[in-house]
Amino acid sequence: MKRFLLYSLLLLVSLSASASVDRWEAGNKAYIEGNYDKAIEEYSAILEGGEYSMKLYYNLANAYFKTGAIGKSILYYNKALRIAPSQEDIRHNLAIAEAQTKDRIAVIPEFFLNRWLRTVRNSMSCTAWSVLSLVAFGVLLAFALLFLLASHLRWRKMGFYGAMFAFLLFVAMTSFAVSARNDMLQHEEAIVMGSAISVKSSPDRSATDLFVLHEGTKVKVLSEVDEWREIAIADGKKGWTERKNIEEI
Repeated sequence: MKRFLLYSLLLLVSLSASASVDRWEAGNKAYIEGNYDKAIEEYSAILEGGEYSMKLYYNLANAYFKTGAIGKSILYYNKALRIAPSQEDIRHNLAIAEAQTKDRIAVIPEFFLNRWLRTVRNSMSCTAWSVLSLVAFGVLLAFALLFLLASHLRWRKMGFYGAMFAFLLFVAMTSFAVSARNDMLQHEEAIVMGSAISVKSSPDRSATDLFVLHEGTKVKVLSEVDEWREIAIADGKKGWTERKNIEEI
């Protein structure tokens, strides 16, 4: 009985993978033929099945952009960028999509060191930083053994300073890996989906309108009350909007 259940499970997994491959190929074919709505349908079906990847998000974003759905395209470009932050093609297409949004929000200047560290971290994926941190740890162990086992003072010094340097690399790369992973998992950012939404002073439809945002604008979600979300934009302004007006990245 257990063997039968195992075979059944493997068959289901195999069929699911086969269906995803078929949908992926159908989506790509539809996109090449200019049938972008069909491509969106096929790619979305794969997502609904619980599968995702950088390429899937990227192709879906391109298809949405072709249909003029700027908000959706920006949403999925951002999702793709979280998985592969070093991909220049994604950043290039995202910049083109963002250029078509209506809102022009001044960004609060960021401390140059924070900006530089984020640029370095985004130069590689979370997986790449994790692999490099393991390599650095291996080098650390090798130098530590050299320090402990070498008989000559010269080799012991080399082992000591090498171990210190490898330790610093290990800490830095591990920090980048953890930070990149946290960015992938957090859902604090969202994209405005409505063509024009009013941001309120409180979570109430009768509250005062503070400002208006348009489709494609990125916001940060600060808190939530029932179906309302408190959001902030790049210039620091805050307010409330209904959950249906935004979609989390």
